[in-house]
Amino acid sequence: MAKRGGFPGGMPGNMNNLMKQAQKMQRQMEEAQKELEEKEVTAAAGGGAVEVTVSGKHEITKVKLSPEVVDPDDIEMLEDLIMAATNEAYRQLDEFSQSSMAKITGGMGGLGGMPF
Repeated sequence: MAKRGGFPGGMPGNMNNLMKQAQKMQRQMEEAQKELEEKEVTAAAGGGAVEVTVSGKHEITKVKLSPEVVDPDDIEMLEDLIMAATNEAYRQLDEFSQSSMAKITGGMGGLGGMPF
């Protein structure tokens, strides 16, 4: 007859270790999220004529334009360069975020690769 309230084979100890590991991972993820929020990424377009800086909170914090890129007869080019630099900055931020999370989870998808 099986024991009540436990798992055969010493499972409670393993469950305790699993809980400790989950708590450690949660702390690491909170630290990584805080680091990400404090991070700033700058990307350029047009050979450096346009620079955009974004924060880890996905806010644009700075836009720098070279005087030669400001052509009243070609506003579309300036708009495209700003958009390209902004999208590149966000891409770099996402890459940093994914890299940080992969370090914590060991590259496992989801919750340890579990299907839930």
